[in-house]
Amino acid sequence: MTEPVGSAPVNLLGLDAEALARVCAEWGEKPFRARQLMRWVHQRGEDRFSEMTDLAKSFRARLERDAVVRAPAVLRDHVSSDGTRKWLLDVGGGDAVESVFIPETSRGTLCVSTQAGCAVNCRFCSTGKQGFSRNLAVHEIVGQLWWANRCLAPAPGAADLLTERPRPISNVVFMGMGEPLQNYAATLSSLRIMLDDNAYGLSRRRVTVSTSGVVPMIDRLREDCPVALAVSLHAPDDTLRNELVPINRKYPLAELMQACRRYLEKAPRDFITFEYVMLDGVNDSDAQAEALVRLTRDVPCKFNLIPFNPFPESGLRRSSDARVRRFGQLLIDAGIVTTIRKTRGDDIDAACGQLAGEVQDRTRLEERSRRVIPVAEVR
Repeated sequence: MTEPVGSAPVNLLGLDAEALARVCAEWGEKPFRARQLMRWVHQRGEDRFSEMTDLAKSFRARLERDAVVRAPAVLRDHVSSDGTRKWLLDVGGGDAVESVFIPETSRGTLCVSTQAGCAVNCRFCSTGKQGFSRNLAVHEIVGQLWWANRCLAPAPGAADLLTERPRPISNVVFMGMGEPLQNYAATLSSLRIMLDDNAYGLSRRRVTVSTSGVVPMIDRLREDCPVALAVSLHAPDDTLRNELVPINRKYPLAELMQACRRYLEKAPRDFITFEYVMLDGVNDSDAQAEALVRLTRDVPCKFNLIPFNPFPESGLRRSSDARVRRFGQLLIDAGIVTTIRKTRGDDIDAACGQLAGEVQDRTRLEERSRRVIPVAEVR
């Protein structure tokens, strides 16, 4: 995929290796120029063509005239007490999306958004309550990684201008605003740029796409660019999942489990990660843990149990710590690797399910939400 190239300057952040080579060829440049350009833009984080000193002057002049390196502008920058950092990024048209950096001892993880808003409208997710505006373009997705690396890494000095900047981000998760597989083409090109050795050189095992369960696109991703896969599960049966994750009405659990098994044939990891937000009295009973064991019996997997991060419109409550531990122990006793996710960045609304940004809803969600049936509690 390539982003449109016309009379307006082309944004190089939106071009994968194939597209960039094609543009360079149109400009009369040899293929190696595309590789040089990718290294300057992505590895060194350079947006000034005048500083790309190993490019021919004529090529730099062409770039100044016909190209830009432009990430979404930062509207706000918040730092949590635990070191988590969240940026609100302007993507135009009154829309803004959020991106989150989570520092840990052994890795740095960036959570990127793929849509302004989200059409899936999961009950426990703040993003979905804003409705949906539009898909992000490739440069707006990759621009989140480009900006974060540039912001977090020390600027190179004059002596090491031609060397790669230190990169604080070792992992990228497509778990921000939006459903990545409903913006498939842009997600795929973004993945290819992030994996490219001339760009960010990330391992397939260190890039995770999280989906609510868009079964046909899971199959396409398996063929096109299999990276680590996380599935937002959140319920052990169709009746409850239909209410919590409405896309389940189109792709029910039996179809989703089959797609997960197929994905593992080419996945870089030998398991699927199931994300499961813990909702008090809704999906956290012993019986539901046992039902999860039965549901996933034929799918090699691990579970991430996520403490629910409340927001006013949800009408839901977080499960107690004791209930979460009990639930997790039941999964562990059944032989399933299970982790209880530590909440990070909740003091700046950067935790799981809290990303909201600013979205011009084009789906009239508020009007449609008046007809939502409350989720029944299970006791």
